[in-house]
Amino acid sequence: MFKKAVVKIVQLAIVSTALIVANVFAQSYPNKPIRLIVPFPPGGGNDVIARIVGQKLTDRLGQSVVIDNRAGGNGIVGLHALATAAPDGYTIGVGAAGPMAVNPSLYEKLPYDPVKDFAPVTNMVIFPLLLVTHPSFPPKNVAQLLAFAKANPGQVFYASPGSGNSGHLAGELLNSLANVKTTHVPYKGQGPAVTDLLAGRVQMLYSSIPSVIQHVQQGRLNGLAVGSAKRISSLPDVPTIAESVPGYEAYSWVGMVAPANTPKEIVAKLNHEIVEILKEKDVEEKLTQQGAIPVGDTSEHFAAYIKTEIDKWGAIVKSAKIKAD
Repeated sequence: MFKKAVVKIVQLAIVSTALIVANVFAQSYPNKPIRLIVPFPPGGGNDVIARIVGQKLTDRLGQSVVIDNRAGGNGIVGLHALATAAPDGYTIGVGAAGPMAVNPSLYEKLPYDPVKDFAPVTNMVIFPLLLVTHPSFPPKNVAQLLAFAKANPGQVFYASPGSGNSGHLAGELLNSLANVKTTHVPYKGQGPAVTDLLAGRVQMLYSSIPSVIQHVQQGRLNGLAVGSAKRISSLPDVPTIAESVPGYEAYSWVGMVAPANTPKEIVAKLNHEIVEILKEKDVEEKLTQQGAIPVGDTSEHFAAYIKTEIDKWGAIVKSAKIKAD
């Protein structure tokens, strides 16, 4: 009995010491610059969001948040670097829809596991996709589009920046939920895809809003519907695809993650700071200009969301037999 009691006391002492050390570490964090890995080139939506939040984190934490663009392999290069970084809170990174939720089913083997190798901090924003069409395309709403597609199976062509991206999967999701057959036409980038849509060589495109909104405003493209569950404030007169296809939701999203085993106290601190940043009026205005909707959820909610997204898009990739370019 005496030995068991001693062992129990020692165990409790170890746990208590660990908690004290963790709390002290969290209270002193950060005491040096933080590296924020962005697994995409500078200038894109993920990079813009990272820089907006990174600058605000610098102000709030009193330490520089340095952006490290690690582009390559649909985000694989950057996330691999993040997954293998020290879990001390001084390396964090962007975990976006493609690398986190789509890549696991798009590639036979990845150098990271999106669930096991990362500690989700928060989902920062979602980007509702806008379905745009060429003015010569007869359907002027989603109901007409579905009727046209059913009457002309395989003869409605939609562009995307490449196989497996959010625009491609958005089209395959519509095919699946509405039981229609539209045909994907992959391009090497957003620019060529928009160019051919403007020329009428393809009929549709699922796109981030900033990439096409000017063309819609000028009447060169029609904004048919958005992929969000509800209408968005920046385009209140544009209906959702879900109004005609119940259950349809297609977003690109940008979250913040850390390496697995990063102390929970550090993750909680980062979560608190980023959630507060996303509530700031000037940040909200900047994000809206990028076609983004602020989220700022809990780490637990974001972790569950990532798993849901992996299952959702994995099923679409499998059913449509999508392969990486």
